[in-house]
Amino acid sequence: MDSNKQAQRAQQQQQPARQGDQQQQQSGTSDFQPNDNPRGQQMGEGSYEGTRDYNKRTEEYLKSHDVEADAQAAKPRSEQEARDMQRAEEEGKSHSKGEH
Repeated sequence: MDSNKQAQRAQQQQQPARQGDQQQQQSGTSDFQPNDNPRGQQMGEGSYEGTRDYNKRTEEYLKSHDVEADAQAAKPRSEQEARDMQRAEEEGKSHSKGEH
């Protein structure tokens, strides 16, 4: 393929530049929703504000709930359930990029 055709193909594959307010595509649709973040910064995983909010909610939960009772309630109720939970954990870890 000559260089002129390669350049045309590369140009066709690029997405057009967006104009106006940045928008975020809604999951499962082709519709877009406006970016309501007044600062125009990304929110979510990795943001300082998200971390502060998570830490605050975690601290409030630990103060207002019986964590030991929650842990006991989460324990498997049978050997079969324990095996199922172990298999589910191993399956989840097999898809992670972190420690196994």
